[in-house]
Amino acid sequence: MRILTIADTECRALWDYFRPEQLAGTDLILSCGDLDPDYLQFLVTMAGCPLLYVRGNHDERYDRKPPLGCTSVEDRIYNYRGVRVLGLGGSMRYRNGECMYTEAEMRARILKLSWQIRLMGGFDILLTHAPARGMGDMEDLPHRGFECFNTLMERWKPAYMVHGHVHREYAGTSFARVKKHPSGTSIVNAYERYTLELGEKDYPPPGQTGSPLYDLWFRVQQGRKRNG
Repeated sequence: MRILTIADTECRALWDYFRPEQLAGTDLILSCGDLDPDYLQFLVTMAGCPLLYVRGNHDERYDRKPPLGCTSVEDRIYNYRGVRVLGLGGSMRYRNGECMYTEAEMRARILKLSWQIRLMGGFDILLTHAPARGMGDMEDLPHRGFECFNTLMERWKPAYMVHGHVHREYAGTSFARVKKHPSGTSIVNAYERYTLELGEKDYPPPGQTGSPLYDLWFRVQQGRKRNG
């Protein structure tokens, strides 16, 4: 499965100088936030595949103008062809703002999702705006990562975490596109754009997650579709 990940800065090659072949073969687009809603609408239209997004710390504008045709996965798990995407947008709170959270507030969001995570047998991609603490973040409060993301990865060991927020020009020579978390999760900074190629081993077949309740629910839904 080919997944285009995007964050923070609109890619001029995909917008101002777009060519259809640039999105050919894309199965899914994941947005990590702080992107123009018109840009997301353009990509989902041109790609002809789903676009899932979380909000960045500058995305209060989505309340006034949501990206049409795109799907918010904030505070939930979205299953796309067997790939389970858990969305937790926003950054560390450094001023009053709708899309900012303290460490305790982000931890509370994760706690509220615990039943859903267990029901679905975990998740395959953690989609966030902010990074995890110590994994590609910075020391200033606005760009500091969340420690609770580390705990979440240690507990559930998703194949990937995809985030934005830390721009290449902010981090300078310390910028790393991909890092390996101690849990085994590959952490991707999606700044501007990055393409993931998921193999069959990166996520379980649909209905075979290991969660009895979720797998039963999935089989029932598939049976209903076959029977009309």
